[in-house]
Amino acid sequence: MQNHSIILASTSIFRKTLLEKLHLPFVSAKPEIDETPLEHESVQNMVERLALQKAKKIASKTNNQIIIASDQSACFKDKPIGKPLNYQNALQQLTLFSNQTIVFYTALVVIDQNSNSVHQNTDITKVTFRELTYTDIHNYLTIEQPYQCAGSFKSEGLGISLFKSIQTTDPNALIGLPLIKLVGILKKTGMQIPPKK
Repeated sequence: MQNHSIILASTSIFRKTLLEKLHLPFVSAKPEIDETPLEHESVQNMVERLALQKAKKIASKTNNQIIIASDQSACFKDKPIGKPLNYQNALQQLTLFSNQTIVFYTALVVIDQNSNSVHQNTDITKVTFRELTYTDIHNYLTIEQPYQCAGSFKSEGLGISLFKSIQTTDPNALIGLPLIKLVGILKKTGMQIPPKK
């Protein structure tokens, strides 16, 4: 059964690139939702709620599709970490993270409209930074400029040089889409992965 139509509920270039690894045809759609955190909401609960909302928003406009949605947020000492947006904020974030651990929560939701089922999973990845000097941080930011990335780094790029360790069940999750769990879910829908050439 390879007659599934897949919609990625995201226009993120990172998520699109990850999903392309599976060699499955898909289209991307931007789910317009309010991503404001709720009062007293934990980071994990927030990403799970937002991923489900994204998937449901796209599902409300389609039929007979498989919708894949994800949401990710990082936290440091139980407080959410945003995107730095500029050099100064990124410098402050990475200075704070020296010799510290931050936690990434990546929620995954797959809605299979063919079987009317909803699959959910949350990946938890812990990133521990080595001791970072001003020169380490400045040089890194100058080269990679990761100002649109929560935590001020790209783990798939030079950001890996900042780490002491990563604890994860799926390195793809840190980039934005837990592919190992996604493959397991897609196979449950009857999809063949790897697909026939």
